[in-house]
Amino acid sequence: MTWPLEYQQACVAFERFMVAARDAAGLQTTNMAWTMVEGVFLTFRRRLSIHQAIEFAGVLPPLVRAFFLENWHPDERPVPFASRQVMTNEVQQLRYQHNFSPVNAIEAVAIAVQSIVDVGALNRLLTKFPKEASDFWEVPAD
Repeated sequence: MTWPLEYQQACVAFERFMVAARDAAGLQTTNMAWTMVEGVFLTFRRRLSIHQAIEFAGVLPPLVRAFFLENWHPDERPVPFASRQVMTNEVQQLRYQHNFSPVNAIEAVAIAVQSIVDVGALNRLLTKFPKEASDFWEVPAD
């Protein structure tokens, strides 16, 4: 078997993802976007079971998958989904002294995720999760 293309192109896909997150959030650098993306991933992951988190990670490209799973403590119990404002505040509290996450942080990361995944596969997966999980990754139509 040949080396899978998704692994050959992992760095390119990760850079494309970070640039998409940066641009959707209106940030100046991907360094500024890093904490935002991490905060969004942590906020979402905290609300999933272990099984759901692994399934969600499976639709992400390799390096984005690793980012989503990084520093995970699977023994923590999931917390309930909350309003978009409450979850955005949660995103903004991660390293708050160096956090540039705007009010549209969750939407910006959702746009970036959708730019690098099979959106059909993502949507099919999310139908197996609580409705709030689908709402979390929803991007309003322009």
